[in-house]
Amino acid sequence: MEMEDEKWEVAHRASGMVNANIIVGRLETEGIPTRLKYEAVGTIYPITIDGLGEVKILVPAVYLEYAHEVLSRSYENDDMDWRDQ
Repeated sequence: MEMEDEKWEVAHRASGMVNANIIVGRLETEGIPTRLKYEAVGTIYPITIDGLGEVKILVPAVYLEYAHEVLSRSYENDDMDWRDQ
């Protein structure tokens, strides 16, 4: 089945494109495909009022539970020490 035929679900709603791209990075690092859905005016005026400026991060329905798991993780500073790699 191609991804175009798959059902996509909202995994997260972000405030603005910068926050959305951070979330997308976390998901794609885990191998989860993403798409963004937003109103064009929200990219011009970076505010969130009544959904304006809100960015929906979509994932294929089969990845939705895993996406929520990834986004619920928290990290300690020790987890971010790449010098040991």
